Amino acid sequence: MSRVCAVTGKKTIVGRRIVRKGLSKKKGGIGLHVTSSTKRTFKPNLQRVRVRDENGTVKRVWVSAKALRSGAVKKA
Repeated sequence: MSRVCAVTGKKTIVGRRIVRKGLSKKKGGIGLHVTSSTKRTFKPNLQRVRVRDENGTVKRVWVSAKALRSGAVKKA
């Protein structure tokens, strides 16, 4: 299940964890070489909060912590 921020649209993104081996050139080696690349996910810090919308109704929505800190949402 992929949760998305209701305000900013932040969602889970896919990246890689790169493993390198060897001694760098400035330390006297022949350089670093990539030996493996593992897929991983970066998940946003989502909180389920009660938010009052412009009509005055209260709803529970997923909101990122960044949106809460910046004051982009009005908590009910």
